[in-house]
Amino acid sequence: MEPKKSNLPAFHPARGSTQPRPQLVFARDDDLGSRKSPTHLVRILVVEDDYLIASEMEHALTKAGYRVTGIAASAEEALELAAAEHPALAVMDIRLGGKRDGIDAALELFARHRIRCIFATAHQTAEARERARPANPLAWVPKPYSMSSLVEVVRRVLRDLQGGAG
Repeated sequence: MEPKKSNLPAFHPARGSTQPRPQLVFARDDDLGSRKSPTHLVRILVVEDDYLIASEMEHALTKAGYRVTGIAASAEEALELAAAEHPALAVMDIRLGGKRDGIDAALELFARHRIRCIFATAHQTAEARERARPANPLAWVPKPYSMSSLVEVVRRVLRDLQGGAG
């Protein structure tokens, strides 16, 4: 059986994209000036193979002040970006392009880099949750979700990780 082809072009900040991306304007650190907040230091990896959802996630997280280190459409891309960009956490879908799924990616991210995930997925079966348990997920966000609810979960998780601060 042929692996699922991703409809999301691979994007890596250092390499650029193979296809044009939507025109979204993101502030650089030096552009933030006095508007800098503690969140701008938090680096987040988005792992989602649906281009539109991934773009919405990137925009919402960036607007909330987080740094999106990249968008991965497959487990392999997620692992490559994580090694290069060292995100604090990953927002992970389970169904991805390629041979491996998001649980495989989460398990390897945690084992190799101690990076934990927020699963944002429609596939939250008991079996999936049990399989993902060794990756020590931070949260599960059921699809469909609003971008504001995703950002709120990210904020809550980070606040909890920092011991209630922020």
